[in-house]
Amino acid sequence: MTGSSAPFVPPAPGASDARFEALVAEAGAIPVDGWDFSWFDGRATEQRPSWGYARAMADRLARAGAALDIETGGGEVLASAPVTAPLTVATESWPPNVARAAALLHPRGAVVVATSGEPPLPFADGAFDLVVSRHPVTTWWEEIARVLAPGGTYFSQQVGRENVFELVEYFLGPLSPGQRAARDPLRAREDAEAAGLEVTDLRAERLRMEFLDIGAVVHFLRKVVWTVPGFTVDAYLPRLRSLHRQIEERGAFVAHSSRFLIEARKPERSPAVLR
Repeated sequence: MTGSSAPFVPPAPGASDARFEALVAEAGAIPVDGWDFSWFDGRATEQRPSWGYARAMADRLARAGAALDIETGGGEVLASAPVTAPLTVATESWPPNVARAAALLHPRGAVVVATSGEPPLPFADGAFDLVVSRHPVTTWWEEIARVLAPGGTYFSQQVGRENVFELVEYFLGPLSPGQRAARDPLRAREDAEAAGLEVTDLRAERLRMEFLDIGAVVHFLRKVVWTVPGFTVDAYLPRLRSLHRQIEERGAFVAHSSRFLIEARKPERSPAVLR
């Protein structure tokens, strides 16, 4: 979600209910496959992390011999790279995204492999000198270390702590300290190191988001399904109506996304084992 919004114009009296119904119906009809967020243009905004993941990923792909993109979604981010590695493979577990990614990436010479989304990855030990992943649901550090060649790199942008929690708590109520501590970048460092990788870069940022109409909220919750698990319009209709009125009065619902960048390297040689 990017871009600037148009100036907010309050609705005419009596138009709010009809506008709510129209926006919710429109958002409910939009397909949610892939990771193209262009539908949100003019309807929601989100600051982008300063490190520029797609650009940095593309730079690494251009220098790689064999690369793997885990959880590629619809392949949009990988396809944005001007040059890919001579051997480029992408994995995806959701069938609609598998088909979408194949259509987008096969013309680029990349192979798309359907997986279960859980270990093991269907690749040999040391098969790739670069593994990338944007917003993985779970990072299987031991598997990443296994498929990386000695000297290879894992490069990933991930969802961090308390992501969009303003929206989550609006629908689900206050969350526990444990839920708030999930997806901690410092824990990611610990897990990477426990798998035998050396973390060479770790950065985190909290970024402003604005939802400019209730349709954007509905589409977001349908697309990013883990935000409010089990979300349906019918289940949350009263809360949606209340949020619609709030957005109409204030011009936007403000939340904050949380992102971290992690880069980790597999040592050239494994430490010697004492016997």
